[in-house]
Amino acid sequence: MNTLNFVRPLVSFAFGLILSASFTLQAANFEEGKDYVTVTGISEAQKPVLREFFSYNCPHCYNQEPLIESTVKLLGKEINFERTPVGAGRPSWQLSQLAYYVAQKLKMTKQTHSAIFKQIQVNGEQFTRPEQVKAFFVSQGAKAEDVETAINSVDAQFTLMNYDSQTELAGIIAVPSLLVNGRYMLTSTAHTPEELAALVKFLAAK
Repeated sequence: MNTLNFVRPLVSFAFGLILSASFTLQAANFEEGKDYVTVTGISEAQKPVLREFFSYNCPHCYNQEPLIESTVKLLGKEINFERTPVGAGRPSWQLSQLAYYVAQKLKMTKQTHSAIFKQIQVNGEQFTRPEQVKAFFVSQGAKAEDVETAINSVDAQFTLMNYDSQTELAGIIAVPSLLVNGRYMLTSTAHTPEELAALVKFLAAK
C-alpha cells in the first residue's frame, strides 16, 4: 500500500488548505486563488460532485461535520457528495479508513458515521487493532461474520489503496479538505452552509 508520509502531522495542518475567509453569495465574487485553487486532481466517476477528504481521528473534521451536513442538505440531489478517508501512513488513521470501508460495504454509513466520530473524538477511543473495528460494528448490530468477511476481503485492500491514491493525486496535505469535480480545491471556509453551498455550486458549474 502506497500511503503518504507527511512531514508534520495532518492534524497540525488541519485548516492549511481551508482558511477562514468572508465572501458573499454572489458568484462573481468568487476568485481563484482566494476561494479556491485548480489542482491536477482526480477523475470522478460522477459529476457534479463534492468530495470531502477527512479522518475520524481529526478533531477539526469532527468540528466541521455540522457545517458539511447542512451544506449537503442544501445541495440536495443537484450535487453528489462523497467522502475519502485519509490514512496518512498512521495505523490508527488507517484503521479508521477500514471502519469507513466496512460501514460502506455493510450499508451502515448513516448509522455509524457519527458514532465513530464520537467514539474517537468524544470518548478518546481510537482503533488500534482490526478486532476493535469488528467489535464496534457488532455493537452496532452487524453480524460478526459479515464484518470479518469485509475486513479480510481483497476488496478492502483495494479500496484502502484507492483512498490513498485519491489523497495523493489530489495533493491533500490537510484535512478536512473539500474538492469539487476532482479539480477545484476550496481554500476558503464559508461561515454558513448557504455560503459554502453557493461556492460549491459555482465551481460545479465551471
